[in-house]
Amino acid sequence: MSQKTTLHRREVWDQFWQEREEIEQVYSNSERVIDQLIRLGDPAGKWILEVGAGSGRDSLALSSRGGRVIMLDYSAPALEVIQKLAQKTGRPVYLVRGDAFHLPFRSDALDLVFHQGLLEHFTAPEGILAENLRVLRPGGAALADVPQRYHLYTAVKHLLIAFNRWFAGWETEFSRARLERIFAQTGFVRTEFYGEWMRPSFIYRASREALKKAGITLPLYPPSLPLFGRIRAGLRALLRRYPWHLNTVMDIGAIGFKPVGSDQRAG
Repeated sequence: MSQKTTLHRREVWDQFWQEREEIEQVYSNSERVIDQLIRLGDPAGKWILEVGAGSGRDSLALSSRGGRVIMLDYSAPALEVIQKLAQKTGRPVYLVRGDAFHLPFRSDALDLVFHQGLLEHFTAPEGILAENLRVLRPGGAALADVPQRYHLYTAVKHLLIAFNRWFAGWETEFSRARLERIFAQTGFVRTEFYGEWMRPSFIYRASREALKKAGITLPLYPPSLPLFGRIRAGLRALLRRYPWHLNTVMDIGAIGFKPVGSDQRAG
């Protein structure tokens, strides 16, 4: 990948996944990606591609529901993590080492394409979405799950970037408006959005990482407080009634659909 599209090297991600071989200690996506993909229809029998698969846990969950899932990553250690996890679960896997900007698949071949935590690492994410669009069948859907712009996480991240302390070297983030714009510019029609608050909270996760460096290991998730949990769930249910709640979440996602027939247009 050229310097115009990414500001870090492959070695960054090789090291990242080499240090996270114990996948049970890596936070999952809290089912948000799986929930959104299943909402689009039963994955059984569909050809599904995860780009920048990382741990591959979302793909393996779709495989368990009958999806024919391909996992692509350009980091060999990431694919090794997926292979080990797949062996534990006994699920079939299709692993491909490749480039998100030049997918090694023919056009109009896949039903679903998705990625989580990918677009924010590139200065020209439109190129990734253009490839998503190309390999999808007409009517197929692409899901992009990314950090949301207006969040404490963003402020802390950019502070660390300024001091050259961010693990990836550089990273951006997205508002709903920016996601809508780049999906439309790429050629997708009709884009849907969703958002999810971080659990456990960003403050807990950051504290856990800081204490880990001091030799203190907190549990992956803090003890549950039932009353607090019910209050939090009620407040979030109330917020979801309003479109602006997407400006308060940690993670935001967009789902775009490839044009069919008369909807076809240039990107």
